Amino acid sequence: MSETAKLTRGSIPGHLVGQTAPMVIGVAALMSVGLIDAYFVGQLGGAELAAISFIFPITVALSSLGVGVMVGINSVVARALGEGDSRKAARLGNFGIALALGIGVALGLSLFAILDPLFRLMNADATTLPLIRAYMRPYALGLPLLLLMMGFNGVLRGQGEARKTSYLSLTYAVVNWVLDPILISGALGFDGFGIAGATYATLIGWAIAIVVAAWLVHRTPLKLDPTLLKNCDIGATLGAIARVAAPAAFSNAINPIGLSVLTALVAVEGQAAVAGFGAAGRLQSFAVVPLLGLSGSIGAIVGQNWGANQPDRARKAAIGAGAFCVGYGLAIAVLLWSSARWFAGIFTEEPAVIAQFARYLTIAAWGYAGYGLLIVGNGVLNAVDRAGLALAQSFARVFLVMMPFAWLLRGSWGSDAIYAGELAANVVGGAVATGIVWWVLRGRPDRRYRDDGAEEAPAAA
Repeated sequence: MSETAKLTRGSIPGHLVGQTAPMVIGVAALMSVGLIDAYFVGQLGGAELAAISFIFPITVALSSLGVGVMVGINSVVARALGEGDSRKAARLGNFGIALALGIGVALGLSLFAILDPLFRLMNADATTLPLIRAYMRPYALGLPLLLLMMGFNGVLRGQGEARKTSYLSLTYAVVNWVLDPILISGALGFDGFGIAGATYATLIGWAIAIVVAAWLVHRTPLKLDPTLLKNCDIGATLGAIARVAAPAAFSNAINPIGLSVLTALVAVEGQAAVAGFGAAGRLQSFAVVPLLGLSGSIGAIVGQNWGANQPDRARKAAIGAGAFCVGYGLAIAVLLWSSARWFAGIFTEEPAVIAQFARYLTIAAWGYAGYGLLIVGNGVLNAVDRAGLALAQSFARVFLVMMPFAWLLRGSWGSDAIYAGELAANVVGGAVATGIVWWVLRGRPDRRYRDDGAEEAPAAA
């Protein structure tokens, strides 16, 4: 057990609070960017708000792929520290940062090439497509910045440096808070760039956050040191990260992919439905911030203890996290259900959009507890090198429950079927995730990996 594996000692409830609180602040800051974008873009008009609604699931999907890479780095770094091998953890961290940048370049160029076909497939019309292009073209070219930021984030998370990861999120958010109104709407004689201004603010925020991230990582025991890559077994190191990162990336991307399909189905109901659905989705993303923060923090806690062959502590962390998901999920559902129309009025004054916004929250909010159990369960499974199971349950939630439900009932229920499909998917997904996590954590750590990728016997209890 490494001295830097600080989460293998001390109070589990204390670690849950200590790691999650900064994550909540960081995630809230990130989500606030989406809300601010929606607010200022919404002031431009209904067409711009509809364009943002089409864009939202795609940008979330891309961010989710980045989160998958981050989770992979987090997982291998945390387990290496738990095993007591700090040099291995540093090598994995440096390789992961370089890998994240390479993936970002490939994703950005691919996205730029398929923009028009992608959004036509989502039923974007001739009014919204030019607005979508204005936003997405610079976004695609700047995507490597996002992935690089995620790489640094993964190294910090694996060490249990939740407070430092929150600094990155706050840096990015503050830059957007300042630049969004200026670059979107204009100020002091400057006309602004309209919807494209939101993208420019995002790119500048990423760039500044990367500078902060590099400085923070270099001040940790796992310093930035490219020379570690010289003697690195690329195949074994790539395999160790990809074994978690690939399933985690697809697992994180599945939900926004499903959201893209739901957006396409909602588009059949008209532009007001798309605008209401998209704006409510932004509010929902902010409402589940504590659940997202917990799903981000649980990996380091479980991963370090699992790597240190302390499964009882890993199980205790998972149980505490699950209890919080249920309590918070139900409480926030009551709040949103009772105040749906008031929240809708913040984003728009159009009655049709308000009606769809409120209807979505009235139905979908009751699934937040299940959603929390699912994403926290995924965090646990990724941490113990069971990312394939996390991917399977995320896939089943979207493609076996959400999409069939929405598709089969939309003819008779209209947009309500789409909102109810999300509710059903979250309830079923949360129940399944709870069962799978309980089954996996009943056992003990059964494998560890050397630098050459071979398995070695688990440490003695």
